[in-house]
Amino acid sequence: MSASLVLLALGVGAVAGIAVVLLIIWVLRQRQVDEERTSGDLPRGVSLLVSKLDGAVFIVDKSLNVLASSEGANKLSLLGQGRILIPELVLMAEQAAKGKDVSREDFEISRGPLGDATLTITAHASPFRSRFVLVTVVDRGEYQRLDDVRREFVANVSHELKTPIASVGLLAEALQEAADDPEMVRHFAERLTSEAERLGSITREIIELSRLQGEGALAEFESITVQSIIDQAVDQNRVVAKAKKIKLVSGGELDAVIYGDSARLIVALNNLIANAVHYSPENSQVGIGAVRRNSFIEIAVTDQGIGMTKEEVERVFERFYRTDQARSRSTGGTGLGLSIVKHIVSNHGGDIRVWSAPGKGSTFTIRIPEAETNGKDTSA
Repeated sequence: MSASLVLLALGVGAVAGIAVVLLIIWVLRQRQVDEERTSGDLPRGVSLLVSKLDGAVFIVDKSLNVLASSEGANKLSLLGQGRILIPELVLMAEQAAKGKDVSREDFEISRGPLGDATLTITAHASPFRSRFVLVTVVDRGEYQRLDDVRREFVANVSHELKTPIASVGLLAEALQEAADDPEMVRHFAERLTSEAERLGSITREIIELSRLQGEGALAEFESITVQSIIDQAVDQNRVVAKAKKIKLVSGGELDAVIYGDSARLIVALNNLIANAVHYSPENSQVGIGAVRRNSFIEIAVTDQGIGMTKEEVERVFERFYRTDQARSRSTGGTGLGLSIVKHIVSNHGGDIRVWSAPGKGSTFTIRIPEAETNGKDTSA
């Protein structure tokens, strides 16, 4: 055999070998693609990609089990315990699981299964890799809520700040006229300080309430234990309770885990405990307990205080409402604390209930969806 024929044979053999290798690689790749399409698991990297997306995005399988979700979907309280919480989105996902692209524009949904807050959203559900459904949700009501908050804020400020501002002016005049009387100067200065503190408290709480209403969802969500927020809220009230000889007792399923904004939840519990201490007699007890019930965590604050009538219970969460107007004003109460609690709990997809009777005390109970820990550590 000549040298040229040998070289030709070697070249044909090399080409054939490369073709066989490429064929094997293609077959293996096709097998991997087919396995991904028929597998019940998401393709590698998809879960991580979805978790990093802005906005509310999540993927479910054909049984509507949530396999991946973005931070935005959790902030809007669309999901809980690995399932979709919003009936309208469940229906859309079911239709998409049958191979249809489904869109709905500018319709209202409730935030979470218990919250009375609503969202105006646009949603789209579409099939993904034949075995999954991709759902995207856009909150369309943000600008309207912000506009409403601005109007309410102006109305609240003009109404509620009118009295303390007038008081500060009158006290300043009285202080000037009493310049030659040290005792009267001291008296008016103390009252001026008290009114200034009250004015500052009202302003801070109005801003806090407006922020809660305007943001819709809260910002810093994380997995947290019930014990961590109860312990911190109790610590913030321990000095006042000790001064009144009131015992603060906590117990129950404190190892339960919820997903939310730790700082805001502490504010909510702090307000409830502070109210309980404020309206309780000396040498009494305030109890804070937690229990799991139907995928929710219930945290109850119970006091042995003066209690409320049925009419007061119906209005207790209204902004600036005070069950005891004279006593609340004299002690710096703004009438915003319980309204703030209601908005914080609602923004976590939960609700708040109250039981009370005159002379028998009150029990405020908040319910928030329990978080799925998936074996991960939670913050203490």
